[in-house]
Amino acid sequence: MAARRRTLRILTGAAAASLALISTAWSRPAPPGHEVRAQAPAAEGPATLCAPAGVLRGADGERAAVSLCAGSGTPVMAVSAPANCGRPGTSVRYACLTSGTWTAKRQGRTVASGALPGSQPYPGPGVYDVTATVHVRSTPGGVDLRGTVRAVLTLSAPKQRPTHRVEVDRTALRRGATTTLTYRVYRDSEQGDGSARFGLIGEESTGVRISTADARCVNPLIGRAPSKARLTYSVDCALTDLQPGRPATVRVQVTEGSACSTVVSKLGYWMPRGQALYTGGMVEGPTVGCG
Repeated sequence: MAARRRTLRILTGAAAASLALISTAWSRPAPPGHEVRAQAPAAEGPATLCAPAGVLRGADGERAAVSLCAGSGTPVMAVSAPANCGRPGTSVRYACLTSGTWTAKRQGRTVASGALPGSQPYPGPGVYDVTATVHVRSTPGGVDLRGTVRAVLTLSAPKQRPTHRVEVDRTALRRGATTTLTYRVYRDSEQGDGSARFGLIGEESTGVRISTADARCVNPLIGRAPSKARLTYSVDCALTDLQPGRPATVRVQVTEGSACSTVVSKLGYWMPRGQALYTGGMVEGPTVGCG
């Protein structure tokens, strides 16, 4: 209990300091040398850590207190920016809609970024300096503020070991030529089963064509029935026999025209947990360039 009281005192102090932290449009300048820090206690499973990140103020007294939140304990780090907003002289309880972009740095290096809310692969435990450019609007209307907020979040969850991975035998394609690529898809975990969807996609505007004789793969069918049109710059493979120690091999032919296209690969898989619905995951495979 003593340790918990100490943690609460630290977080409470951070919350108090946060109101003067961020110098944004419509906010007062922050005293130098202060920053919001929040440290996640040890968590056994997925969890979300939030910290006050700044207060935006409008010319007519509108205000929005913004927090930054990051999730850990899963393969991805989900970042959001919830806000409390209001106007003086009204008792209306506003709902706040927050959008924008975020960037997370660790030891001075950018390790993840994206739209708000959004997710990126979890880089692992560490101290993250998270900055967000936000747009806060209220329902009902009355608050419409923009600005930049910042918080330091310490995430302690270990980075999960990948359950699946993808390798390819080449790193480059040639302009005006057909190249055979051999992909190997691995399942390294005892969890889950042998099913996965493996996809390859090129850049449509270049005229690149991807084909294969593998019966597990097709060029995706598009359009309404009875359309027979297919995406020639993409291949979708249904794999059903992935096992630890028994990878799947997929060979494709990529035909480049006068314009060069990279080819990216993705793997989607299901990790059954009883009758739970959302139990899948995605793995980013290698990107093959063109020169």
